[in-house]
Amino acid sequence: MATDLNEEKEMTFVEHLDELRIHLIRIAIAVVIGAVFMFFATDLVFKYVIFGPLDSNFLTYQLMCKFSHWAGLLDQLCYIPVKIEPVTLEMGEAFLLHIKICAIGGLIIMFPYILYELWRFIRPALYQEEQSAINGIAAISSFLFLLGIAFGYFILAPFAINFLMGYQLPMINTDTDTGSILKASSYINYLIMFTVPVGIIFEMPIAVYYLAKLGLVTDAGMRMYRRHAIVGILVVAAVVTPPDVMTQIIIGIPIYILYEISIIIAAKQTKLREASMA
Repeated sequence: MATDLNEEKEMTFVEHLDELRIHLIRIAIAVVIGAVFMFFATDLVFKYVIFGPLDSNFLTYQLMCKFSHWAGLLDQLCYIPVKIEPVTLEMGEAFLLHIKICAIGGLIIMFPYILYELWRFIRPALYQEEQSAINGIAAISSFLFLLGIAFGYFILAPFAINFLMGYQLPMINTDTDTGSILKASSYINYLIMFTVPVGIIFEMPIAVYYLAKLGLVTDAGMRMYRRHAIVGILVVAAVVTPPDVMTQIIIGIPIYILYEISIIIAAKQTKLREASMA
């Protein structure tokens, strides 16, 4: 039955390209809509999202302070962010920075829809049992990506940014009465680096699921190379974070947890694959 349905829907290479073009146009329109929303919500986005980690009332700092009092540590974990005064130094920098934020923001908020459109393009080429096996993949992938973004934004970015801004060298002093002067583009580029790559890293279980389904990855192999994976995780953590051991541990721990979850996923897929081949 599934074969007949696939044969009925069989298209030529040109028709496939035309179908892909339609989906890509829809994705582009969605991203533009998201970018336009970001553009008209500039005050909200910049004040409460982009520069949120610089505010002493940021959610992460409040929760840390409450935990400190609850644990009987008084104000030891109450965190005061480094005072920063973002500036633009080049003509057109503010405009280009605004466009960049709108474009990336549009991609992030429309990410679930982007995956949904890609799924709609791929789905007709799959058999019924294959469709059932990966049903809900767009929702799961979107959840993991946004979870990674949230982790990078609320956990990694505040401490990494404050570490980098608070790091000082002899005879170099950027402090003013209003705070440390910093190029806005530098701050925003680092904020993006601390969030978007983490969202991609959080897609690890999905990638392992498909690789295990194809037989390219097994749970036994992942267990065998666990020590190598730990070294790789530390390298990744070092790349996406500043040279601060604590920050690297903060991002390394969830990546390792994702690796262990991926082993469980690979084990299940390996068993299913072996059973189907028996």
